[in-house]
Amino acid sequence: MHVGTLKVKLFVRESRSLKDKRQVVRSITERLKNGFNVAVAEVAARDHHQQVVLGIAAVGDEAASVKSMLDTIANALRSHPIAEFCSSESAVLDHDQMTND
Repeated sequence: MHVGTLKVKLFVRESRSLKDKRQVVRSITERLKNGFNVAVAEVAARDHHQQVVLGIAAVGDEAASVKSMLDTIANALRSHPIAEFCSSESAVLDHDQMTND
């Protein structure tokens, strides 16, 4: 089992309030959950109305397929029409690296 994580920073220039930001975040998270079957959460910058930091987790049986999925997600977010892509960090760990069981 391999677990992949992706941290993505986005900028929502048109957002004027936290309510505006929440609408964008909700749209993005639902699209990622439904399209890629991953877990998604806003993990930082919750009080900043234009900055979005998302944490995304994926699990798979092969490291290459998990890495490929995370790369595909990052590329999809790069072309988002409202949220500007700023940066991303990803990692894929083998189950043996996480526990000694």
